[in-house]
Amino acid sequence: MAYFHPNLTEDTWQSLSKTKEILNIGSELTRAKINFAKGYNVDGARSVDRALELLDLTIGDPKWHGGGRRELLRLREYLGSAYEEPDKDWNTILRVLLQLDPQAVLVHV
Repeated sequence: MAYFHPNLTEDTWQSLSKTKEILNIGSELTRAKINFAKGYNVDGARSVDRALELLDLTIGDPKWHGGGRRELLRLREYLGSAYEEPDKDWNTILRVLLQLDPQAVLVHV
């Protein structure tokens, strides 16, 4: 069971499409971007925590093992430094995330 999303189980998460998984992670990253821009570093860090939790669930999802998993792992590593560097280029991070699933790009636009 997830810590920040207490009602979310691995099975529930894995039943979502790749697009929905990516968009949920993107929502948390957008919250982080907004919170850090406003100077709300604690709220920004919490958003990153939630994004990392969803990212971990996604990395463990078998449907990503055929492609995209390596990029998800790289993104996770990069996000880990957001606590020390909250002024990251959040737009680029979101763009990279959305490009992992072509449908997510279409839905987000």
